[in-house]
Amino acid sequence: MRGGNKSPTPSLTLLLIIFYTFSTNARFIPPDNYLIDCGSPQNTILDDGRTFKSDPQSVSFLSTDENIFATSNTLPENTSLPLYKTARIFNSESVYKFLVYQPGRHFLRLYFYPLHHPDYNLTTAVFSVKTEGLTLLHDFSASQNSHFKEYIVNVTNDNFLLTFSPLKKSFAFVNGIEFVSAPNELVPESATALSPPGVFSGVLGCDLQVVHRVNVGGPNITPKNDTLSRTWVSDSHGYMMFPKGNKVVVVDPSGVKYPVGGATPLIAPNSVYSSAASMADSGVSVPNFNLTWEMNVDPGFNYLIRLHFCDVVSASLNSLYFNVYVNGLTGVSGLDLSSLTSGLAMAYYKDFVVNASSVSNGVIRVQVGPSDLESTTPNAILNGLEIMKMSNSAGSLDGLFSSGSNSPGGSKRVTRTVAEAAGIAIGVVMLIVLIFSLVRRKNKARGWDEGGNSFTSWFLPLNASYCSSLLSSKSKSKNGYSSVLFSKVGLSRSFSFNELRDATKNFDESAVIGVGGFGKVYIGEIEEGTKLAIKRGNPRSSQGINEFQTEIELLSKLRHRHLVSLIGYCDENNEMILVYEYMENGPLRDHLYGSKPALPSLTWKQRLEISIGAARGLHYLHTGGSSHGIIHRDVKTTNILLDDNFVAKVSDFGLSKTGPTLDQTHVSTAVKGSFGYLDPEYFRRQQLTDKSDVYSFGVVLFEILCARPALDPTLPREQVNLAEWAMHKQRKGVIESIVDPKIVKSISSESLIKYVEAAEKCLAEYGVDRPSMGDVLWNLEFALQLQDASMQLDPPEEDDDTCKGKKMKMVASESMKKDEMKKNSDSDVSILINDDSGVVMGSPLFSKMEDIEGR
Repeated sequence: MRGGNKSPTPSLTLLLIIFYTFSTNARFIPPDNYLIDCGSPQNTILDDGRTFKSDPQSVSFLSTDENIFATSNTLPENTSLPLYKTARIFNSESVYKFLVYQPGRHFLRLYFYPLHHPDYNLTTAVFSVKTEGLTLLHDFSASQNSHFKEYIVNVTNDNFLLTFSPLKKSFAFVNGIEFVSAPNELVPESATALSPPGVFSGVLGCDLQVVHRVNVGGPNITPKNDTLSRTWVSDSHGYMMFPKGNKVVVVDPSGVKYPVGGATPLIAPNSVYSSAASMADSGVSVPNFNLTWEMNVDPGFNYLIRLHFCDVVSASLNSLYFNVYVNGLTGVSGLDLSSLTSGLAMAYYKDFVVNASSVSNGVIRVQVGPSDLESTTPNAILNGLEIMKMSNSAGSLDGLFSSGSNSPGGSKRVTRTVAEAAGIAIGVVMLIVLIFSLVRRKNKARGWDEGGNSFTSWFLPLNASYCSSLLSSKSKSKNGYSSVLFSKVGLSRSFSFNELRDATKNFDESAVIGVGGFGKVYIGEIEEGTKLAIKRGNPRSSQGINEFQTEIELLSKLRHRHLVSLIGYCDENNEMILVYEYMENGPLRDHLYGSKPALPSLTWKQRLEISIGAARGLHYLHTGGSSHGIIHRDVKTTNILLDDNFVAKVSDFGLSKTGPTLDQTHVSTAVKGSFGYLDPEYFRRQQLTDKSDVYSFGVVLFEILCARPALDPTLPREQVNLAEWAMHKQRKGVIESIVDPKIVKSISSESLIKYVEAAEKCLAEYGVDRPSMGDVLWNLEFALQLQDASMQLDPPEEDDDTCKGKKMKMVASESMKKDEMKKNSDSDVSILINDDSGVVMGSPLFSKMEDIEGR
């Protein structure tokens, strides 16, 4: 073409550029390409060849002419990026305005590092960042670390507005900005939904935040080596959960091929597809384990998960079959890459959507494992993964805050129906705020207003109706701390923020004893050594607000020896803190396994008594907690706490629900809980009953017996799920083979039979076939009585295998007869449970057991 007599037409030139771009590994040429080194007096050229314009050249984009810069001669640790050496500071709301040549998907990348400035302490800056109709960051603080935020936003206008809004009496800053066109093919039209299974077709309507981008099996990939200037982090940085089972496979990147109509170099560079994690010889007895990666995410959002695959391990077609799991849900079963791509070393990717209810404890877990357990060479691979947060219905990627009404010239991303509903909601909120303001003004006139914010600042406007029903008045308590009396709650004590801050040594990280979606739990000491568990909520967590609300509503009504007690609160300085009784011996799980250093093993009798205590607490919830009963919905060993006398108490009621009314059989609700403990019937039908708690408690019983987690991905496939594995062993009649070796010799065969029988019934597939918690409690009490009787009657020397076998058959037969007697006569057994958890057993059966004890 260069040697021709005529220059190509513009349209032909464009076609040639497009052909070259997609027929080679050439970089994508973005129509919009704004790169700004904020605060820099000169242009900055990065090692990948990109030039970031100096701040004076970029000032035409800004709505403010205020020039406040911070500079440093040194870079923060763990980065060589020169963008972090300068920053621009904003004292008031400031807007960057970029002209958009081609609407569509754009990368927006923001760089933050709090540099030193003589007049501004950037570590204390609190601000929000918004675009038109979308909140990117809400009340963001960069602390003392460098922060990189990456988004893929859909731009529909000719101008793109990026707004920095400092919190009142604070300021904002930014070190660098990228606003660059992205290929529209990066965001799919639909993806595979995991819960409930199906197709999610709403991806295109969402903006995305890239939370994790991981090169599995390979090194870090810098923007210099990526087709779209992206950064890929090696999975060796703490993502891989089972490194000894991981075998890294690396091939020449030039050997990676891209199938027609499938993955392209823009989806991921060949350096991602040329390395993979595969299964190694882990030293386990059966090598059918899962490779597992875990990533921390914000709760309360849906996530788009993109997994990258390339079969660089197989020698022939159709020799690799494996399963893909996300948070315990099956994404793909029997994935055969060679059938999908018609070759080996062919790039392939798969998109999934995980909804917020499936994200437990702020973690997304990706697993791959062999699907053919009979195969002599089980294997599974993963080459790369990306986790992208999806904007919520409020138009936000950081909490539930909508930015549409505050963005200059903002185009609303809501339908007319939604707008009308929002208008009604705003009207209601304004009315509540007006009433609340009048109450505060009246209280202030009476000298009751002490300044600061209260619980209501958390709930308004999203939870205003609940807050207005809680607030009643303010007064002074004897100890001088402000006391809010809630008409529905009635908490007895108000703690000052200073008091709790002192109790936790300024909320020192060393005092943290637990972390959840609500925030952190600290141990604190007040008043001559009294220990408390102090739950400090995170106001940016919508999950935390809902959990706090549920805990307040429930625990204020419940008092029981086997439920953890809520004893007070703090309502100052925009804080939301609840104070509980401190449980000296912590979660039950720590006494079974996983604690470092390991704690002394519990005896079998202690485990029985703990099981009984937890069952009493749950039975009270189901029958005495309210007129309709209460379903805990998250029964597990970490939510069963032990006091200094090893008395078990059920805790964490953030997911609890009021049970069905008399004319209902269930409560229809989104599935929530913890994987490994979830009732499969509830999971399938999204119909919650108290039998869902019973199922979870059955898993807990086997966890107590076997001293291993409910889910352990490091084990062979058939052993991963404790409930399935225990039931398999029970059906084979060899349950004792998986009992905790530390207690197996001390358990009487009679007690073991009764205990396992109780656990087995709890795990029935259908709720109607499961016992009530009262029946479970009865069986556990019986197992304890049998253990006590055996300790007194059976001399150790007679405990040979033959004697045990005969005794097990006799007791099993006797147990069946007695259970039949129990069913035939309501008067046979009466278990009365009150707030003191006293158990009255008037059964002839227990009379006989008492006679045995007396011999």
